[in-house]
Amino acid sequence: MNAGDTAWILASAALVMLMTPGLAFFYGGMVRSKSALNMLMMNFIALGVVGVLWVFYGYSLAFGNDAFGGLVGNLDNAGLAGTIDTLSGTEPNQYPTLAFVMFQLMFAIITVALISGAIADRTKFLSWVVFVVLWSTVVYFPVAHWVFAFDSADGSTIGGWIANQLKALDFAGGTAVHINAGAAGLALAIVLGKRKGWPRDTGRPHNIPFVLLGASLLWFGWYGFNAGSALGANQTAAVAFTTTTVATAAAVLGWLLVEQLKYGKPTTLGAASGAVAGLVAITPAAGFVSPLGAVAIGVIAGALCALAVSLKFRFGFDDSLDVVGVHLVGGLIGTLLIGFFGTTSVNSLGADGLFYGGGFTQLGKQAIAAAAVLAYSLVVTLIIGFLIKITIGFRAKPEDEAGGLDEALHAESAYDFGGFSGGKASTNSHTASLEESRA
Repeated sequence: MNAGDTAWILASAALVMLMTPGLAFFYGGMVRSKSALNMLMMNFIALGVVGVLWVFYGYSLAFGNDAFGGLVGNLDNAGLAGTIDTLSGTEPNQYPTLAFVMFQLMFAIITVALISGAIADRTKFLSWVVFVVLWSTVVYFPVAHWVFAFDSADGSTIGGWIANQLKALDFAGGTAVHINAGAAGLALAIVLGKRKGWPRDTGRPHNIPFVLLGASLLWFGWYGFNAGSALGANQTAAVAFTTTTVATAAAVLGWLLVEQLKYGKPTTLGAASGAVAGLVAITPAAGFVSPLGAVAIGVIAGALCALAVSLKFRFGFDDSLDVVGVHLVGGLIGTLLIGFFGTTSVNSLGADGLFYGGGFTQLGKQAIAAAAVLAYSLVVTLIIGFLIKITIGFRAKPEDEAGGLDEALHAESAYDFGGFSGGKASTNSHTASLEESRA
């Protein structure tokens, strides 16, 4: 076992885990104050639900030996059977299989959490939990098998069709995570419908510092997401760390440039959103492009995603927190641009794109992979969403939406101003203090 590689994979898993609370703050700051806790909970519950499903059968469906033509793994590893006291990787870069299991678990958790932003301010919490179970099982685990499960060197384990038959490139999840979640967000926005008053009332973010804090935590955790996908403390990890940094920086500038030209004022919300757009776009390409290629991908993603977030107004779907505009569009940009900026000079396991003499071959493979994941996620999520809607109901009651989901669904509020409002609790406390001092 290589101790350095093992340490890096475990540290990367922890970094990716931090991304889900970071996402909760990013989304939570953008919703109304009366529904902030609900948004935080929709993200946080993914840690609990997906963490358990992963042990029972999720890992096995995603990374078990192929059971059906590259579409899904078998259940031989259910309960994480066969993962303890075994090593993965090749000598001298071997690491405990459980380290890889935990690393990939964090990907599964944040993918489903990403979807929640599309349906903020109007979703029943119990119905969301049911959706997390169904969507993870029927959509994420199979798609992760398509993209992330590679055939073993000795041929004893067969993986997914995108990774091994199509040979499209996805270093850390542009298809399996971002296109997948973005398409699902679009589907649920259609199923649940528009918030009351939208688009006239879009709901102003209640806490921009939370948004920037969340974006910063995401950026920090993304080093585990991308550089950790090298599965070793090696040159590829260093490349991915570098490209992640410069692409994100360039995307911030690209987004703010669009805001400056379009509105005359660059915003903090725009800077945070631009950073996330850059992180999304570089994810599939992080280990396959040069730093200059990463800068180009970042600028393009920042600018195009800034423009794409307005598509919901043109087409009439209420994507509350721009999951479609950032994650679906950003994932498509990054996945397709590998076909232009990919270079084997960075990673011999990659491919040369159009700008490096590779022609259109790799671009075609990237397009097929992106389209397949988008279509599958969109259609199946629509089915799951409508099934929940007609059975237990998916949307919160109108009075709960108006009054705030925090009190209605969780019996809590994000901000307690009782101590400043002269309320009963405040008055009683003050009276008790006076009586104590007199005594």
